[in-house]
Amino acid sequence: MFSFLNALASVPILLASQSGDSFTPPTLDHEFYPDPIWFAGTPFEIHRLILVRLIAVTVLLAVMVWYSRSAKLVPSRGQAVVESLLDFSRVQIGQEIIGEKEAGKYQPMLATVFIGILFMNITGVIPGLQIAGTSLVGMPLIFALFVFVGFILAGVKSRGFGRFFREQLFPPGVPAAVYILLAPLEFFSTFIMRPLTLTVRLLSNMVAGHFILVMCFLGTHYLYFQISGALGVGLGSLTLLVGVIFVVFELFVGALQAYIFAMLAAVYISLSISEH
Repeated sequence: MFSFLNALASVPILLASQSGDSFTPPTLDHEFYPDPIWFAGTPFEIHRLILVRLIAVTVLLAVMVWYSRSAKLVPSRGQAVVESLLDFSRVQIGQEIIGEKEAGKYQPMLATVFIGILFMNITGVIPGLQIAGTSLVGMPLIFALFVFVGFILAGVKSRGFGRFFREQLFPPGVPAAVYILLAPLEFFSTFIMRPLTLTVRLLSNMVAGHFILVMCFLGTHYLYFQISGALGVGLGSLTLLVGVIFVVFELFVGALQAYIFAMLAAVYISLSISEH
């Protein structure tokens, strides 16, 4: 199904190559490294993607301040939505993976990761913003490093500094000679691959989704206004429909990636605080 939709989204490029008309597909530089808006050439340079992140953070902060000050015993619709997100991170992520006894300690971290990434992801389908705040490597990397530091601190606090690193690098029950190979692999897997895979998984999903949406809607504009007759209108309507379908799908992917990121954070915490 989605392979067919992807093929349909590439129709404008095929028609442009055959007709000689100009159709400019999106590029990495244009989409993810736009011209600066303010403070160009300084460490505080702000371009479109940074502005989207600032808007997402501001809205999230405003929502949480409003919730903390206006929460009532009988919740309003807005309060119910916020509480459902917090309960989801507490129960479905924290308690299901770490356990009821220990999950409460790490709820602030897990809620921050889940809701923060969710707000950053959904900016990709909001008109006027139209790009995910996590579609450039800096933001996924910051979340990954936050989780990385979090599960190390959790393990050190729970197991002790020496015992934590000994258990992570030298699992018990293994012949001593095997540690020559096993310890470097455990170090690479635990302390390098975990933050790296968290970063790449989130980044790649958001970049791919953004490119598909841009292709669909640029293609719709091109087909409506550059390809004359019923062919342009018909194909443009199809690419518009595909774009709408992918908007819904991108909402699902954004929520799913926030859940997966927070779930893996809970898994890493659980592994670091439990006895091997």
